[in-house]
Amino acid sequence: MPLPRPITFPSPTTLPPVTRLQSWWQRLTPQRQDWFAVLAPLAAVLLFLAAIVSAFGYLRLEEIEREQEAVKRDVEYTQQRLRLRLLERQEQVMRIARELSNRELDADDFQSRAEAIVNQYPELQGLTWIDARRRIRARFGTASLSARQLRAVGSTLTSGETENTYSLAKELQQPVYAQHIATPDAPAMLQLHIPLSDRARFTGVLLAEYSVDGLFRYGVPSEVSARYAVSLHDANGGLLAGTSIPKRNRASELLPWASPANAYEVPVSPVGNGLVIRGQAYRTSLGLIGSGLFWLVTALSTMTAWMLIANWRHSRRRLQAQQALVSETSFRRAMENSMLTGMRALDLQGRITYVNAAFCKMTGWRESDLVGRTAPFPYWPEEDHDSLTSRLEEELAGKTLPGGIQVHIKRRDGTLFDARLYVSPLIDARGTQTGWMTSMTDITEPNRIREQLSASHERFTTVLEALDASISVAPLGSDELLFANKLYRFWFGTEALGHLQLVAEAGVPMTPPSDESLDNVDAFAGLPTNSLPETETESAEIYLEALDKWLEVRTRYLSWVDGRLAQMVIATDITARRIAEEQSAVQTERAQSASRLITMGEMASSVAHELNQPLTAINNYCNGMMSRIKAQQISEEDLLGALEKTAKQAQRAGQIIQRIRSFVKRSEPNRSLSKIAAMVDEAVELAEIEMRRRNVRLTHYVAPRMSALLVDPILIEQVLVNLLKNAAESIDAAHRPTALRNVRLRVAPTQVNDKAVVEFTVTDTGQGLAPEVMARLYEAFYSTKADGMGIGLSLCRSIVESHQGRMKAENLYNGAEVTGCCFSFWIPVTESLLPKAPLPQRQPRTPG
Repeated sequence: MPLPRPITFPSPTTLPPVTRLQSWWQRLTPQRQDWFAVLAPLAAVLLFLAAIVSAFGYLRLEEIEREQEAVKRDVEYTQQRLRLRLLERQEQVMRIARELSNRELDADDFQSRAEAIVNQYPELQGLTWIDARRRIRARFGTASLSARQLRAVGSTLTSGETENTYSLAKELQQPVYAQHIATPDAPAMLQLHIPLSDRARFTGVLLAEYSVDGLFRYGVPSEVSARYAVSLHDANGGLLAGTSIPKRNRASELLPWASPANAYEVPVSPVGNGLVIRGQAYRTSLGLIGSGLFWLVTALSTMTAWMLIANWRHSRRRLQAQQALVSETSFRRAMENSMLTGMRALDLQGRITYVNAAFCKMTGWRESDLVGRTAPFPYWPEEDHDSLTSRLEEELAGKTLPGGIQVHIKRRDGTLFDARLYVSPLIDARGTQTGWMTSMTDITEPNRIREQLSASHERFTTVLEALDASISVAPLGSDELLFANKLYRFWFGTEALGHLQLVAEAGVPMTPPSDESLDNVDAFAGLPTNSLPETETESAEIYLEALDKWLEVRTRYLSWVDGRLAQMVIATDITARRIAEEQSAVQTERAQSASRLITMGEMASSVAHELNQPLTAINNYCNGMMSRIKAQQISEEDLLGALEKTAKQAQRAGQIIQRIRSFVKRSEPNRSLSKIAAMVDEAVELAEIEMRRRNVRLTHYVAPRMSALLVDPILIEQVLVNLLKNAAESIDAAHRPTALRNVRLRVAPTQVNDKAVVEFTVTDTGQGLAPEVMARLYEAFYSTKADGMGIGLSLCRSIVESHQGRMKAENLYNGAEVTGCCFSFWIPVTESLLPKAPLPQRQPRTPG
């Protein structure tokens, strides 16, 4: 039994073309089939029209190419004729030029020769003989030359084209052609400059002038000018002679058979590019393009193509509308699914008809589980069924709240979250309400943030209420009180009068800024951008009798929550601090008095020695007078002299006691305008007592014409006495020889940081200060003396700084050896008392 033959399928390559085409057509989509059904006839019509246009175009291009070849051949022939004619005339003119160079011709002979050659050749208009000085020796021209072109014999060439060509021929020593530009009263001329030379010496130029129109008339063959439009042009394309066919418009030049390809031009030798001959072929026939058959085929093809294109555009617009509808539907679906807000649609009976992906994601239920359900819905918590059912009935009745309602939503896993629902009517395209659309937003996180903000605000308010400072905020130019903490309400109540009173007492302007300044407010910092008064940036201390308190008031501008410019005032109770400061001032005054007493105590032996001298003298004078009176050996005149000397010694002792008494006397601080010289003299008088006891020489210098200082003179004298006494003690402790036991006091004006001051400098020749002593120099109760209390220098610095001054100390060196110490302090000069002359800038002190 024979086996069955296997079934074989024909290969696609073995199928006939029609079958393959049918198979390919069936595999296309309907849209593709419509597209090919429209484009295939259109492509056929367009291909047919293109074939017709190409055939006619090819024939026309062939015709144009033949015309171009003929034009080129005839124009080159004409150019050769003109070239030969110019060369012949050039040779004849050069023969005359050689005769002129060889001096074989004079002016009359030249005139006759020029007349003969000009009359023989009509294109030659004239000959001119020009010598080396550019003067016209002789000339001959035709009657057709204009008055401007005629040159008088004996005249000189002026600047112009002819003169420039003359110079070029002189430089090159060769014939030079030049084109003379045509003017309304003179036709275009062609000039030939032939240089003349006598034994290599330039003697002039022979100028030959040709008429361009004559060259065209007698040089162009008549058979060429009959077939073509022949013309002569200059280098810029300007028409000089002949006729020229105007260019066609740009629209006709777009066609290949209408392009100006039947023209040809070539420069005329030996003139060069200055003279160009151009030939253009005349259109003798319209050719095949003018036939009615071509235009009939073109019109029918155009109409067929237009109808096919119109049909294709209509089908394309319908397809685009379908695609736009599908795209819009897909976009709206994607937009609904990508929204973070849940969307739910109910019909008029309260049945769910639509939910988006966000609603399903929030609740955890699928769309199939929700669509078609009626109340109670699966995402309602069981304990809220009654309230939510009542709320749904109100919504279906049209009782909706514009602000929405907040409810609890149960997820499928049983967890709850807070949501806000907004309900609005669902209107279809005909304007009929078909149900209700509900949007749901998860507000769990906003509620949590709101609770945190509320708690934070409560904590902040608690802190402000518990502050021991009064805080109030009020807008500028208004009696409204925007904020006040507990202490403000306790002191001033709930009105803004206390705020305004604090601002007025502190010296801050109560009037609001101008309109311009209100516009210039920095919204970020809350401050006007223009400069504010200095009183607003500094705290002020005021005393309120109603509260019996000292308050420190600080103010600043801020931008309130509603955008208004407001002023915040912070008032702190500083009564305790002021009392402490007053007590500290009393203690400081007591310390200053004690320091002066201590100083006098340390100088007691010196004072006693100083008082002993006048008292001893008084005793001696009294004893002497008594003895002489008893012996009756004294006259009245001697007695009066002895009594005067006794009175002077008693007065001297009284002055010493009075000076010590005024120094140690306790008094209230009293700053007044004090003369510097008087203060220095008082301090020197007191210090010299100690200086003489320790055998130290004191010298002082006070600069003349210095202004008075606003200081307490007793305190400044105390500083100077303390520094001078310390200097004497340092020298005594160093055991310096008598020649080196010197103390110098210098007072002079200077400047510190561009500020006028008076500097006091005390320099000694003692043992200086050790580094460890320098570090603790102004420390209270620190002293290098065995019986010292350590309050002198500390108190001196406090006194100087209370007068807005500064004190410093430094050692003096001679190489590496310490040769003494220098204490200095300065006190600022009151601005109203500054001298008119500029003060010297303070220079750095040099040791020595």
